[in-house]
Amino acid sequence: MDNGGQWTHREWRVLRDLDVECEIRSNESKIEDINDADGLVLSGGAPSIAYESFRLGNTSEFLEKMKVPILGICAGAQFMGLYYGSKVSPAVHPEFGKIEITVSKKDSILKGVPDKFAAWESHNDEVKDVPPGFDLLASSETCKVQAMANSGLKRYALQFHPEVEHTQFGRNIFKNFLELCVA
Repeated sequence: MDNGGQWTHREWRVLRDLDVECEIRSNESKIEDINDADGLVLSGGAPSIAYESFRLGNTSEFLEKMKVPILGICAGAQFMGLYYGSKVSPAVHPEFGKIEITVSKKDSILKGVPDKFAAWESHNDEVKDVPPGFDLLASSETCKVQAMANSGLKRYALQFHPEVEHTQFGRNIFKNFLELCVA
């Protein structure tokens, strides 16, 4: 789902390079037009989730009604946090560029990645605390919630950008997501 992110096409490209049939769709898409999806990626985007979450179109409906795995990236992750009950607000230290991710729990989305790896960031807002029912999977020095998951709901969220070459093990993370989609 395209949330106006600068890397939405890069996410599509990584999935296509992993031999996945996928399409970029507007976040205004009707749920009946995407019901045949095996999984959904909520892209990053330009809106400030703290102040402009309304710009994420029908994303609430996708989270509420779709039973397939959903991966939120950056703004998609922030919207997921907000939807499920966390606070999203401007970061004390907005991150743009390379950061170090520290993995605290190797949930299925982070299966096979090392305890620490480099990732690429581009965000002003962040999820402040893990919403009820979610597990904290990873943090960075200045952002507590870099990755979170609710495996029961099949919801996975990453503050960092796994689709860019500068993020180590990004393709592995997408492969893990794809495994969840066919499970």
